[in-house]
Amino acid sequence: MPNKHIDIHEFHKVVLIYNRNSGKQIFSSMFARINEVFRLLKLELGTKVVTMLQITRFDELDGTVDHIVDVKADWVIIAGGDGTIRAAIEKIYARGCKPYISVFPAGTVNLVAKELNMNIEPHRWFFRVIKGLVIPVYMGRANGNSFITVASMGFDSLVVDNVNEHTKKILNKLAYVLKGGALIRKEMLLKNWQYEFKIRFDDEEKTYTAASIIVGKSRYYAGRYNLFRGANLSEPVFHIALFEGNTKVQFARYASLIALEAINTDPSITIKQAHKLEITCNEENFPVELDGDSITATPLVIEMDSEPIKFLG
Repeated sequence: MPNKHIDIHEFHKVVLIYNRNSGKQIFSSMFARINEVFRLLKLELGTKVVTMLQITRFDELDGTVDHIVDVKADWVIIAGGDGTIRAAIEKIYARGCKPYISVFPAGTVNLVAKELNMNIEPHRWFFRVIKGLVIPVYMGRANGNSFITVASMGFDSLVVDNVNEHTKKILNKLAYVLKGGALIRKEMLLKNWQYEFKIRFDDEEKTYTAASIIVGKSRYYAGRYNLFRGANLSEPVFHIALFEGNTKVQFARYASLIALEAINTDPSITIKQAHKLEITCNEENFPVELDGDSITATPLVIEMDSEPIKFLG
């Protein structure tokens, strides 16, 4: 997966972005970990080279990106979850700035960091990144919105769309479990799942039907499950699972198969690879989840970026 090394000591400006509201940090030592990362970077590269900027909301990224562009940062380190990483990279690259990117896992979900084997212990993380290993990472686009690891539409994206930021911060992953239970009672108490998606791959004529869809760039899904074993962030191809069943029993079976990392054993789950997807839903504006956040909605076109992001990891 890596393709070259770079000497980080040649960098003139390094910016560490820390999202203070990423993950469940009220009862954690995350702030101390980030400060230790900051200290190690300053010792290695110099206090005039390294800057730390803190945010608490995604809309504060605009000012952070202004600074990154103004100082012509060579390297941007993002301490947060997948949503913070996605939003920061999207805004940075939209400004025509293309620094090297690194991630420190500090969020509710850290699939990017897990895929790149980034350690949450500051010293282990630091001694990994100073080697300057460059990893190309291709990003997907869903209606023009970027994502790195996963896009989904169906039951899980409806859950994500119904979890607010305050609940997410306080309860972490438990918020999704509670909201998922509530949605099952609301949507499937006396009826089957009513939403249906139509999918076309790579401009083919054939159309597929599914009750839920997961589009993976990463091997991992929902924080820990190895859903797509052949997926690789450095390869420009999507791995897709189409879940055809629409009953509570089938949904429960799908959840079990995801937990067992065995979705390929169920004939009602279609596994595909593609470079482009076109998706419609029988209900307009059905929410679509990108890297853990509800970002866009159907109808949907998903495509791959032509050029990779340069990660250091």
